[in-house]
Amino acid sequence: MSWIKQLRAFVHLPWTVKMMYAEAYVLLAWGRVLKALPFSKVAPSLGSYMKETSAVELGREELLTIRQVSKAVHGMSRYTWWESQCLVKAIAAMKMLERRGLSSTLYLGSGRDEQGRLAAHAWLRCGSYIVTGREGHEKYTVVGIFGNGTTVDREAGLMSRQSG
Repeated sequence: MSWIKQLRAFVHLPWTVKMMYAEAYVLLAWGRVLKALPFSKVAPSLGSYMKETSAVELGREELLTIRQVSKAVHGMSRYTWWESQCLVKAIAAMKMLERRGLSSTLYLGSGRDEQGRLAAHAWLRCGSYIVTGREGHEKYTVVGIFGNGTTVDREAGLMSRQSG
């Protein structure tokens, strides 16, 4: 599709969708800035370390919101002039869901690519829905988890609410 057709399509979108796409673009930029910083400085802003949110089935409205966020993040990542891959998308979607009062869990995984080289991947889950990074996430071993919102301590099985 030519950029003129894309612009026309964007102009005809409802105002709320345009705002969500703009928010996704800004948060993708923020995610890219965070990725450039030392991870030890960024980790506290991602949520509670090694604490997951529950994987319960979500209501219809929540699922609609999650899908809209996912579509906005994936759609706008194609138009950024900076790299917007898995970790950047996961951070952007996490912040968008947080603004909407939805808990999510960011997973960091490591594994091997087709050539046997070390590879990393990040994905975001909200309820039982994988918001970003779904493609190939099962090939990676989870090495880090950051729960944002109401979390479950993996070891103790205790629920807690993260403030922040």
